[in-house]
Amino acid sequence: MHCPFQVILKRRGRHIWWLDPELTYGNAKPFVFTQGHSVCNRSFFPCFDTPAVKCTYSATVKAPAGIQVLMSATQSSYLEEEGVYQFYMEYPVPAYLVALVAGDLIHADIGPRSRVWAEPCLLPTAISKLSGMVERWLSAAESLYGPYIWGRYDIVFLPPSFPIVAMENPCLTFIISSILESDEFLIIDVIHEVAHSWFGNAVTNATWEEMWLSEGLATYAQRRITTETYGAAFTCLETAFRLDALHRQMKLLGEDNPVSKLQVKLEPGVNPSNLMNLFTYEKGYCFVYYLSQLCGDPRHFDSFLRAYIEKYKFTSVVAQDLLDSFLNFFPELKEQCVESKAGLEFERWLNATGPPLAEPDLSQGSSLTRPVENLFKLWTTEPLDSAAAASSVDLTKWRTFQTVLFLDRLLDGSPLPHAVIKKLSECYSSQLDSMNAEIRIRWLQIVVRNDYYPDLYKVRRFLENQMSRMYTIPLYEDLCTGTLKSFALEIFYQTQNQLHPNLRKTIQQILSQGLNPLPAIDTTAVTTDTPAMVLEDKVSEATNGAISLRDVNVSA
Repeated sequence: MHCPFQVILKRRGRHIWWLDPELTYGNAKPFVFTQGHSVCNRSFFPCFDTPAVKCTYSATVKAPAGIQVLMSATQSSYLEEEGVYQFYMEYPVPAYLVALVAGDLIHADIGPRSRVWAEPCLLPTAISKLSGMVERWLSAAESLYGPYIWGRYDIVFLPPSFPIVAMENPCLTFIISSILESDEFLIIDVIHEVAHSWFGNAVTNATWEEMWLSEGLATYAQRRITTETYGAAFTCLETAFRLDALHRQMKLLGEDNPVSKLQVKLEPGVNPSNLMNLFTYEKGYCFVYYLSQLCGDPRHFDSFLRAYIEKYKFTSVVAQDLLDSFLNFFPELKEQCVESKAGLEFERWLNATGPPLAEPDLSQGSSLTRPVENLFKLWTTEPLDSAAAASSVDLTKWRTFQTVLFLDRLLDGSPLPHAVIKKLSECYSSQLDSMNAEIRIRWLQIVVRNDYYPDLYKVRRFLENQMSRMYTIPLYEDLCTGTLKSFALEIFYQTQNQLHPNLRKTIQQILSQGLNPLPAIDTTAVTTDTPAMVLEDKVSEATNGAISLRDVNVSA
């Protein structure tokens, strides 16, 4: 099946994000992008909006002079005299993977089959962070799972209003520019999208009720790639950080919550994006990891996944397809009836609520995780030995994932005794000021949750300079949960014109909880059913309004 269409974008179109120049980094030209996952593209073009249906597509896009148009397609051409772009995707893809972006974008090659696209002011940073790296990751993935089938792997960096962290659109990964500040998060997010080229894009979950078939397998593949390129200790550290977040989310949602199942029941009228949570990623990953352990050697499991991709590429599958293929590939495991092993039955993995039935051995990461555990213990053991805690570690020498793991655990223990938060600020606040936003946001949440007024000016400064929902929403949620709502209102009214209308509306809703309605804000570009997406990675705030970003921070 082939889907040809001409693109006529209406300014008020749902799920087509229009940005005036002042909402871009360069402030030079307007910008527009689409975000199709999971069922948003039905308002972009007529389609069978289910991952069970795949087709090729072609598109004709007319744009003003000076506006670069890109799509998730294998072929493209430009007729300059007519201002017309032509795109063609030669491989069948589900509707949610059709994507378009247009704006003040320029490019630079960063490898033999990769380039980055960004606004001119951001391009040098993007080049410096990714030059030569993407080819390294693609080559590692190919050695594990077979040839990369999409031709090019390009990356486009989008303004901070992009509602998720990253999206695995074939040939052209979309990623939020804000993440450029944090090297380790950038690495993990891009590698995760690289992994989707095999798991999710080539072989797709046939139903939204089994999204773990895309996200769990992509997370497993991502960690195999990082192990091959950065070593097992780094992979274990990142996994520990994510599993911490999974258990935090489980406490908030409850172990009996049906969304913690891998096979989630999608009720009529529910947006599938509302089912996206860390269980989809991390519980799915744990199940895939468990399957790999049954083989005895991860490389044997790599061979199975390579055969699985070859068998099912360009099609959509259900969980039983994966599990049947697994048992047929390893007949000795089938004879042992591993699918019925007491307490670890495949059916129980798929349909039991609560935590994963088994978690990976992360002991190879102890050289990186043990210092975090030791420092956290020093700061939380009573009575506080402040001298020992203060002199034990120089955070500037730590990896980002070590620091965010430490801060997340302090957040979990907040509010802290005043003497502890005061000493923490004296020891670390100035160090953290110079670190990336993923670290600073966590420290500022600690400041807010502990009502530590001496550092509140840093919260104000941060929100005055951030336009991304991945960093603004968590702080506004925390500010409005405690005693600082008037402080939040003041900052919001000073900065609202810098924010995308969708984000303004979301923050207004947070600020309005428990108060009389706020004065009307111009939201003419927002429809009443605009999804409140925080990341990503396709994670909806509707999953649970009380969960801040740090609890659901995942990539698409």
